[in-house]
Amino acid sequence: MMIRHVVRAGLASLWLAGGATADTCAKFAHDEQSYTVCTAATGQDLRLFLNDADGAAYGSFARVDAALGASGQVLAFAMNAGMYHRDRSPVGLYQERGEQAMRLITSAGPGNFGLLPNGVFCIRDDGFAVVETTDYAGGDPGCRDASQSGPMLVIDGALHPRFLENSDSRYVRNGVGVSADGTQAVFAISDGPVTFHEFGRLFRDGLGLPQALYFDGNISRLHAPGIGRSDWGLPMGPIVGLVVDIDAAGVAD
Repeated sequence: MMIRHVVRAGLASLWLAGGATADTCAKFAHDEQSYTVCTAATGQDLRLFLNDADGAAYGSFARVDAALGASGQVLAFAMNAGMYHRDRSPVGLYQERGEQAMRLITSAGPGNFGLLPNGVFCIRDDGFAVVETTDYAGGDPGCRDASQSGPMLVIDGALHPRFLENSDSRYVRNGVGVSADGTQAVFAISDGPVTFHEFGRLFRDGLGLPQALYFDGNISRLHAPGIGRSDWGLPMGPIVGLVVDIDAAGVAD
């Protein structure tokens, strides 16, 4: 597949207000690294998923799709959306349709999640936000759905202070950034191993986003039927996905 070079002004080409198309996700090249980028816009049905109606973790894109299918809907795209324990329960704050399943964690800790500052991806009825954890704790950001993860990749236009340009720690990584006006949520997964510094620069310099949050690495997966991709792997915890009517879904030939 030809790599599509999407510049800042061209992010709108990945989405159409009111509905998703096969172009919701596209290849994106930055600093000689390849990524797949998917975008959701205000007015589209972006949701978080964790447990089914019986309280069991979905764990896979296929199970989310099956549940949506009962109401004539399907995932236009989806990816893992935050770190989780062995039982697939969220490590940090998780909220779905206003109901909190796990509280906010404000303390430092082991692993990438505890590499402060970390943050929260927030889905509101009128847009999106990536909020640094202490800011989230200091007020009500009005999230309908929320997932805490870490570390922050980009904070007010600056890379996380702990990222090293010469790091040799490389993994397939995924995360989310939000436009300055909160009208677009931009999800990215690397097509090969990258460093934190490279991944942060993708969001800041390549996509022009002032805030971005890391979801995970190594286990990162994407479901994007519009470009003929649906990654397999072990069961997941939180999942974020763009929901569309089945008739509107684009599937690659």
